[in-house]
Amino acid sequence: MSANGPAPKRGELRIYLGAAPGVGKTFAMLGEAHRRLERGTDLVAGVIETHGRTKTAELLEGIEVIPPRVISYRGSRFPELDVPAILARRPQVVLVDELAHTNTPGSKNPKRWQDVEELLAAGITVVSTVNVQHLESLNDVVTQITGIEQQEKVPDEVVRSADQIELVDITPEALRRRLSHGNVYAPERIDAALSNYFRRGNLTALRELALLWLADQVDAALAKYREENAITATWEARERVVVAVTGGPESETLVRRASRIASKSSAELMVVHVVRGDGLTGVSASSMGKVRELVASLGATLHTVVGDDVPAALLDFAREINATQLVLGTSRRSRWARMFDEGIGATVVQHSEAIDVHMVTHPEAARGIRWSALVPRHRRVTSWLAAVLVPSAICALIVGALDTVLDINGESALFFIGVLVVALLGGIAPAALSAALSGLLLNYFLVEPRYTFTIAQPDSAVTVVVLLLVAVAVAALVDRSVNRTREARRAAQEAELLALFAGSVLRGADLDTLLEKVRETYAQRAVSLLRRTGDTDAIVGCVGVDPCLDVDRADTAVEVGDDEFWLLLAGRTLPARDRRVLTAVATQAAGLVRQRELAVEAGEAETLARADELRRSLLSAVSHDLRTPLAAAKMAVSSLRGTDVAFSPEDTAELLATVEESIDQLTALVGNLLDSSRLAAGVVRPESSRVYLEETVQRALLGISRGATGYGRAELDRVKVDVGDQVVMADGGLLERVLANLLDNALRYAADGPIRVTAGRVGTRVLVAVADEGPGIARGSEDQIFDAFQRLGDQDTSSGVGLGLSVARGFVEAMGGSISVGDTPGGGLTVEIDLPAPQEAQQ
Repeated sequence: MSANGPAPKRGELRIYLGAAPGVGKTFAMLGEAHRRLERGTDLVAGVIETHGRTKTAELLEGIEVIPPRVISYRGSRFPELDVPAILARRPQVVLVDELAHTNTPGSKNPKRWQDVEELLAAGITVVSTVNVQHLESLNDVVTQITGIEQQEKVPDEVVRSADQIELVDITPEALRRRLSHGNVYAPERIDAALSNYFRRGNLTALRELALLWLADQVDAALAKYREENAITATWEARERVVVAVTGGPESETLVRRASRIASKSSAELMVVHVVRGDGLTGVSASSMGKVRELVASLGATLHTVVGDDVPAALLDFAREINATQLVLGTSRRSRWARMFDEGIGATVVQHSEAIDVHMVTHPEAARGIRWSALVPRHRRVTSWLAAVLVPSAICALIVGALDTVLDINGESALFFIGVLVVALLGGIAPAALSAALSGLLLNYFLVEPRYTFTIAQPDSAVTVVVLLLVAVAVAALVDRSVNRTREARRAAQEAELLALFAGSVLRGADLDTLLEKVRETYAQRAVSLLRRTGDTDAIVGCVGVDPCLDVDRADTAVEVGDDEFWLLLAGRTLPARDRRVLTAVATQAAGLVRQRELAVEAGEAETLARADELRRSLLSAVSHDLRTPLAAAKMAVSSLRGTDVAFSPEDTAELLATVEESIDQLTALVGNLLDSSRLAAGVVRPESSRVYLEETVQRALLGISRGATGYGRAELDRVKVDVGDQVVMADGGLLERVLANLLDNALRYAADGPIRVTAGRVGTRVLVAVADEGPGIARGSEDQIFDAFQRLGDQDTSSGVGLGLSVARGFVEAMGGSISVGDTPGGGLTVEIDLPAPQEAQQ
């Protein structure tokens, strides 16, 4: 408790999640705000982005708005969320639109979600919005789908931590209709939006991403609730089918049958293989390889767990993942065999509770009882019972039926057989007990004088002693054999586990995947890898819930030989026999860390190698292009300096113009060469700021009119600029160079037709297009056109080395954008640049 009283209870976070701009997140949030106001909730609006949408702006009426905090940056003023003002006002609920927004430099926090964290910590409930493309984990997927990399990102854990997440869903067709009716963007931007970001395929894929992501979060929330409330019973909220395999020939039959069961209910299929400490389920790597290939082809997942008690391990795994159905293979044991060992299937059925168990028949099922299949605890109990019951049964048989038929030698032989049976069951102590009891029963009931322990004849005493010695000797041999067998089976288990983990690494698993495999196999709560550098400990990888951050707090700690890495496990303490495998796994994990570091170093070396290769290519490619303008300039200068010819003023001016043009060519060529070298070396560092496209295009046109090509007014008049008042976040100098290269390329190849420069805003991006009506390029060469030293379709090789578009792509990507080419309707080439829009212009 602080001096001012207890800390306030943390506020709740409610998020409206959308698949794309325009689905209605802000509209839904404002609707909730009015419902809360009607209930008397103290609610204010911190940030609401209406984007000029009339219906959204109308809903804002009647809601108290906290004025934004205006921040000056590079000569401009930007409105941002005023956190201090909201904290001073202390409402119950605050509306904060666009959770992934990046704050203007100079703000207290770089990201708006960090502002929201302050409000939540102060006990204020926050209602916010976010699109699925802004989630950190989906950023690369969205980039692949839309071709646009999202610069505004929010960590998944921030959204996952929300108390409520509501999906604002709308079909792609309905969203496109909403767009075409002008309900999302201004009329002049509709066509560009529909043909780019809001294509039907893009929207369908984004919608699926949103639904799947939310489904995973709901599933995780359910698992967390079950864990917090210690609920182990199966809840059939989502169908999951688990099939147990041994890796034997019947495994493929079981997996295929389970796949059919899962497909009928659209269930998730999981294949589990239990590795036992006695090695009974151990199989060859090739056998499991076939199972792994089948599992992958069916779209299922393969899991491995360790457990001596197979039924318990299977049921624990099934309950942990909240499985609803379990598929097992039948053992086809005889009735006599089931008296001694009911089998895995029967035990699972008996304890499965709410999990449905399918017993699948197959021709490869095992038959008969296997004594080795009994678990050690059952085996010990059976040995002690046999030590007492076998001699008693033999004695009763002799006294009741065989005493009149056999003499003392035959009766002793039967007791010998009984002692051997007990000895074969294992254990010196039970065998010794059986021998002693056999000798006493033989002496009491069958040796004269009967019914007394008096030994009248030395032969009887020798018989008892021999029984005892034989029992101990046989039991010792059996015990030694059992120990050898146990060691062999343990080695088989270790070999199978090592093959499992090594196979994961060989198949390209990263560090987190390997740690997750360890966590699942040994049923741990969390697994982490700690690295010690001097006196500093750092976690280089961790999976699971509440991982251990230091060696002392770990339930199981495994050291890699050099004391640099430690594998820390949180959960049940693992026995010493598992440490050899874990030591090898920890070594593999450490190897992955070092491999990642080496990959970074190799990447740096590769960058240097590419730069060196580029330099060699440049020397080869520019040998002609450098000499041509130099030769022209030298010839003109030599002519002017010559005394044998008197040049007229017009001739002199022409020669000087030749010198100037040659120098301009050299300047442009050297500039592109230097730019390519900088890009290859990775030293281009753009300074992003607000750039007005109209001004930048005009500067680019002015630059190429004065450059090596020396375009005249008539040629430049062919360029039609229609970019409106669009503004992008870019490096002004680099963007001017990009546009100059694109315009120069269009003017060179489109000799007669017009060239149009247009721009439009789509969501958080601005699309700039340079379209000509020239010959275009061959289909399939869209990517090749951006390679260095390419001049596709250029018959004039007297100037240029084909670096213009290569440099343009490098500069655009360095500014966080992308560049692509396509056909101009009616013929020609259109080059499209995608750049981020300023924050206040983002949709």
